[in-house]
Amino acid sequence: MKARQRGSQKEIKFHSMAIECLVLGAGQQVGKSCVVVSMNGKRIMFDCGMDMAYHDHRRHPDFSRISEYGDFDKALTCIVITHFHLDHIGALPYFTEVCGYRGPIYMTYPTKALAPSMLEDYRKVMVERRGEEEQFTSEHIVECMKKVIAVDVKQTVQVDKDLMIRAYYAGHVLGAAMFYTKVGDSAIVYTGDYNMTPDRHLGAAQIDRLQLDLLITESTYATTIRDSKYGREAEFLKAVHKCVLGGGKVLIPTFALGRAQELCILLEDYWERMNLKIPIYFSSGLTMQANMYYKMLISWTSQKVKETYSTRNAFDFKHVLNFDRSMISAPGPCVLFATPGWISGGFSLEVFKQWAPSEMNLITLPGYCAAGTIGHKLMSGKPSKIDLDKDTQLDVRCQIHQLSFSPHTDAKGIMDLVKFLSPKHVILVHGEKPKMATLKGRIYSELGIRCDDPANNETVCIPSTHHVEVGASNTFIRSSLNPNFNFSKMSSEDESDSRLKDGKFMPWLQVKDERAAEGILVEEKGKRAKIVHLDEFLLMLGEKKHDIRFAYCFPINTDNLEDTKSTDVSSSSNALSVSGRSSWLPMLYIKLSDELSGGNIQYFGEQIQVESFSVSLCLKDRCPYRIVDSPPNKCEAVFFCCAWSIADEKLAWKIISILENRNYGTL
Repeated sequence: MKARQRGSQKEIKFHSMAIECLVLGAGQQVGKSCVVVSMNGKRIMFDCGMDMAYHDHRRHPDFSRISEYGDFDKALTCIVITHFHLDHIGALPYFTEVCGYRGPIYMTYPTKALAPSMLEDYRKVMVERRGEEEQFTSEHIVECMKKVIAVDVKQTVQVDKDLMIRAYYAGHVLGAAMFYTKVGDSAIVYTGDYNMTPDRHLGAAQIDRLQLDLLITESTYATTIRDSKYGREAEFLKAVHKCVLGGGKVLIPTFALGRAQELCILLEDYWERMNLKIPIYFSSGLTMQANMYYKMLISWTSQKVKETYSTRNAFDFKHVLNFDRSMISAPGPCVLFATPGWISGGFSLEVFKQWAPSEMNLITLPGYCAAGTIGHKLMSGKPSKIDLDKDTQLDVRCQIHQLSFSPHTDAKGIMDLVKFLSPKHVILVHGEKPKMATLKGRIYSELGIRCDDPANNETVCIPSTHHVEVGASNTFIRSSLNPNFNFSKMSSEDESDSRLKDGKFMPWLQVKDERAAEGILVEEKGKRAKIVHLDEFLLMLGEKKHDIRFAYCFPINTDNLEDTKSTDVSSSSNALSVSGRSSWLPMLYIKLSDELSGGNIQYFGEQIQVESFSVSLCLKDRCPYRIVDSPPNKCEAVFFCCAWSIADEKLAWKIISILENRNYGTL
């Protein structure tokens, strides 16, 4: 605990407070993002995603870990959603309308605008086309979105009197945001998904330099360093062009928002330059609707798109048309964008089944695909057969082309962000376990920042700083004004810092006022916390002060002391006697002065004092604190008695060790 006085108040700094992070999703996995952070009495859920690779209870986070009895309104202060992708928002309607959470939900304006369409499209695919059990209804989506409070970039939102949140531009997809969260003196940033480099339709992530206890960052590409963006684009265009010139069909599985717009801009420009007439299709009206939102939310796009907006809207695609299901088997070349991006179901899977058996066709996978999905199986090699389910196997003769067109930052971007923010602690989420372990090691070895990569349903505790304004009693304030002198000798080796006495250089005595206030923080029910003096605290408890002191009597060998009996240890005008047994104490003073440089050593004639430790000549024949009657070698000995308080126990045994040194002929 550290105290700093301001008038009659005291600001106390506690280091015992902790931030707790319960990882319900994206722990050593990509997808199902959901992290619950507890800090200074507040509990915030960041993201509420689903795992689209599962069709049972594993699809959703284990919400019972938040509240065993399902009282989520009391268990959570608020929910923060970083962007509209289903692995970050897919479980939200289920959590609010089925599980019963009624509290506030925060997300950006574009996320609030686009999320309902994403959720409804997913519901239709899973229920109406695949016949799965309905997790939430269309009405649930509508009611869920009524609880949402939209925020803008860099808008500071005071959730309550203690909790503040602020969104920062994250790139990645339209409306994606990192969220800075502060409760009292504890502060964290939860990144969600982000991109540290700009692309054709979105800018790079931007954030202020903040003082953080914790950074929770995605780590999708924890070990990947991407090559030139222009080289990747040229490779993609070459593969697509070669396929369609040969009469083949190109399937680009992608989510409706984000990569679809990025690749459409790229293909639109290439089609214009090459004067190609081959059709480009979107698989559903969702992406066309998404393009409308991009036009409306132009301020969230890249600088280049904003600069050219007045003359040409980058999202007015001349060569892109709607695709009808009846066109799947139509002859002739084409390019088709189909959702979802991982070929985990929906229309992209339906088209894949039709086009995969032909060697003329091309499947190009421009981003990450979660484990367990068909997209991931295709990226893991070039399989000749794919198991669609336990009863169905598909021949795969088409070309497979994998490109790194992911909207996630790479390993360099993650390291750059961690270095820029320099938090006290980092937690990695949304990544694969082996790659996260490698990045974790880099963060610690290169930046010296402690890093964790918890699995799902694990909790990590992070120490944080917490400041509290408290009152201070008059007695405590007066005690802090009392001087606390510390005496030490300056080095005698430097003659400029010494004085000449009887032909010898004697060191100056250095005096420091090291004032320190010691008090006790008292918190009484219904009253303001305050610092009181120890004596006041004892009165409050109705107790008397008890001081514990230790005592020890020990012998010192006095052989070969004759050379020291003429030693002068004068201080000021007081001369120390050097005759008989009384000479031993001054000689011990000399010994301690040499051994304890900088110590507050004082000589009072009959005893030597160092802090609470005192030593004096023992003249008793039978001292109760004496353990041995004489030194082991039967030499002549002088006994000394010591006493000290528990606070100086370490110092006491250091001094006793010096005094018990057997070679006192060199005193």
